[in-house]
Amino acid sequence: MRHETSWIESLTMKPLIGVVTVLFNSDDVLPGFFESLARQRDVCFRLYVIDNSKTDSGSRISQELAARYNIDVEIVFNNDNVGVAKGNNQGIELALQSGCNQILLSNNDIEFKDPDLISSMIAFGEKIGAEAVVPKIYYHSDPTRIWCAGGQFSVFSATTPHFGDGDQDQGQYDRERPVEYAPTCFMLLRSEVFSEIGMMDERYFVYFDDTDFLWRMKASGKQLYYWPHGKVWHKVSFSTGGSESIFSLYYGFRNRIFFIRKNYSKLAGKVSLAYIFATLVVKFIRFDRDRRDAVWRGVRAGFAMQL
Repeated sequence: MRHETSWIESLTMKPLIGVVTVLFNSDDVLPGFFESLARQRDVCFRLYVIDNSKTDSGSRISQELAARYNIDVEIVFNNDNVGVAKGNNQGIELALQSGCNQILLSNNDIEFKDPDLISSMIAFGEKIGAEAVVPKIYYHSDPTRIWCAGGQFSVFSATTPHFGDGDQDQGQYDRERPVEYAPTCFMLLRSEVFSEIGMMDERYFVYFDDTDFLWRMKASGKQLYYWPHGKVWHKVSFSTGGSESIFSLYYGFRNRIFFIRKNYSKLAGKVSLAYIFATLVVKFIRFDRDRRDAVWRGVRAGFAMQL
């Protein structure tokens, strides 16, 4: 029998947050991720695990850890790598269908210690009226070194440089402020954002899907805020083998080209593409044959993708 919530109960109920994470060969990082979620207090959340791995070991581990920590979880095993963009969309759609007020997109190679992190991010966003909030993100391998303190779009190079990347944290990035960009590896968003600007573009598969999404957010006037008092630690490039793996080079160049073609004016696109090809000369000097081939395949595929 369905329980009808009285108006008195509804006044004391916390908003439901949908936490969406996409697995891809993530077994080793899941314990730390679930432990971090289990520490959270004063927040009501449901975890949506979308498993893109070819075996269901990550799904089974997630079920076991959720039971251990009494975490409300819904698991989808895709039995294939359908891409992080589609995986995020699957989780977002489930969260929206469940009536979640906000969506927290999170990598599972993220860990955090503050038990009030999520509730404080919610409070900060509500106080300033932000559509999205991101914390300060550190390298997990070097806990005091910053990976991202917000970021921006570099239209010329079609990249999204992070503020503070590689810097030791000495309080120099402790100012709350709006930013153009941040990776969606730990981002809290109001649910209305998705109905107003759409979902992740699944054509990207991986990489630049968040760039495209934040570009559309900015174009629609939606505000992303950097909140430096929140701190998380990221095991950078855990699942993709690093920024210069064959996988990363192919999808990085493919999607960079596609992003330019999709979003830039003709003049800006020509200038940006000229810059990319000029800088390729430097990269090719130090790349081996397989990596050069991955770059060229990615470039050709980026031009071949349908807009």
